[in-house]
Amino acid sequence: MNIIFKRNFHLSPLRSEIQKQTRLRVVDNSELGKRAMAEGKPPRCIHVYNKTGVGKIGDIVLLAIKGEKKKGVLVGLKQNQKPKVPKFDSNNVVLIDDNGSPMGTRIHVPIPTILRTLLKDKTHVKGPDYTKLLSISTRFV
Repeated sequence: MNIIFKRNFHLSPLRSEIQKQTRLRVVDNSELGKRAMAEGKPPRCIHVYNKTGVGKIGDIVLLAIKGEKKKGVLVGLKQNQKPKVPKFDSNNVVLIDDNGSPMGTRIHVPIPTILRTLLKDKTHVKGPDYTKLLSISTRFV
């Protein structure tokens, strides 16, 4: 007589990193982001543009939002951070164009100050200018 017990708990640790299929929260006032968040269909991460495939603050990600593909910059994460980097309640993203300029005109949540140095390092003379994102934010943590 074989008795099968079904376990309702997971043995693997909880991963709160940004990877493929992670839901994100749009925190700027772009029209596309407002519509997606109002309908209750937050964007999902399709791809992380780095070598590890795991997103950290300041990384560029490709999003599926309202049936479209858009790029975004990660500005706040749930996962435990380095010292002096704040931990947020949700995974926040700001939508950007292909040339690196933000799609919205204002960011509603405070963004970490370490983002200043991270985005300045990613900005090149002939490439996209990610520092425009810093100019539309009003609060830094």
